[in-house]
Amino acid sequence: MDELDILKKDWNKPENQNFPKLSYNDLYIMHVKKSSSTVKWIFIISLLEFVFWTIISFGIKDNKAMARFKDTSAETILDTLSVMGYLVLFYFFYLFYKNYKKISTTDNAKKLMENILNTRRTVKQYVVFNLLFLVISTVVVLLIEFNQDPVLGARVNEAAASGHIFMFYSKVILITAGILTITITILLGFYYLIYGILLKRLNHNYKELKKMDL
Repeated sequence: MDELDILKKDWNKPENQNFPKLSYNDLYIMHVKKSSSTVKWIFIISLLEFVFWTIISFGIKDNKAMARFKDTSAETILDTLSVMGYLVLFYFFYLFYKNYKKISTTDNAKKLMENILNTRRTVKQYVVFNLLFLVISTVVVLLIEFNQDPVLGARVNEAAASGHIFMFYSKVILITAGILTITITILLGFYYLIYGILLKRLNHNYKELKKMDL
C-alpha cells in the first residue's frame, strides 16, 4: 500500500472524522503527482539502462574479436545497425519525456487516464523493441562470423565435406537459441522487476482515477 492509499484509509477511520475531508481536486492533484513521479522514474531508468548498454557495446567493439572487422563491409553493417538502434532508443526517450510532461501538466482526470495508458503502451513497446533488437543483432553478428571468420569457414567446409553440414548448422542454431533464451529470460526478469513494478503503480492510479471519474 502506497502513501496515497494510506492517507485515504486513515482519513476514513472513525477517530479521524473531524479531519478536513479530501476534495476531488485534492485527490486528483495527488494522483497527478504520483503518476508524474512514476513516469519520471521510467524515464530515468531507461536512460541508465541506455548508458549501461552503451558502455558494454563500446567494450565489445574495442576487443580483439571485433577489431578484425575494422575497415570491412561487416563494420559498416554493424555500425548501421547500431545507429538504427540508437535512433529508435532516442525516439523512445523522447516519448518517455513527452509522457512525463503531459502527465505533469494535465488538467483533468480523463486526460490523465489517457496519458497513463499511453505511457504503459510505450513502455511495453520499448521492452519489445529491446528484445527484438537483441535477436536481430545476434543473427546479424552470427551471419557476419560465418562470412568473415576463416576458422569458422574452415569448420563449415569440413562439415560439408564429411556430409555433416546439417548437423553442424543445427548445433549452431540450438546453441545460439539457448543463449538467446537465457539472455531474454534474464532481461524479462529485469524488465518485470523494474518496469513491471512501475507499470503496476500506474495501473493502480488508472483504476483509482476511473473510480473518481464515474
